[in-house]
Amino acid sequence: MNTYDITRSDLLVNPSMIQKVVFSSPWFDLVAKTMKEGQSPYYSLAMQDYVSILATTEEGDLLLVRQFRPAVEEYTVELPSGHVEKWETPEAAARRELLEETGYEVEALDFLGKLNPDTGRLGNKFWCFTASHLKKKTPVNLPEEGLELIHCRPTDLKTMMLEGRFNHALHLSMVAMALVKGKLSLF
Repeated sequence: MNTYDITRSDLLVNPSMIQKVVFSSPWFDLVAKTMKEGQSPYYSLAMQDYVSILATTEEGDLLLVRQFRPAVEEYTVELPSGHVEKWETPEAAARRELLEETGYEVEALDFLGKLNPDTGRLGNKFWCFTASHLKKKTPVNLPEEGLELIHCRPTDLKTMMLEGRFNHALHLSMVAMALVKGKLSLF
């Protein structure tokens, strides 16, 4: 069997795995996973799924947000994004996050794909959507506090990527997926 011959049974969860939450916070659980009794545990983080939206206005602009991220201690430029709350679907979360972060409602929301954010440590999913036929909501009291809305031409996004100003790894993977699927052109 070569590395490309992965069967469905290879993708199944190990039924004998022992899992135990060893630390819990409002944002994540630290889970110890032991493959066999007596082995040292492997640690992963269990947290809510993420959702991001590649939104395009009628004028052809992409909607980005700039915000301070304490984890990396810098301002970042990202796609509108957020967590999928326990009571909502990924599509509902995408609609909510786009409105909260940009002030735009979306008519046409298309599922782009679902990714694993970090197969080595994270147990959540990253849900990717494209959005078009946007409508600016009035009165405009959005985007949410601490966010700066950026209207960006696709060619400018390419420049920001090359200069390292748009460098969120998950969002770069989403842009790549949109390019491959013909949902975006940077030229």
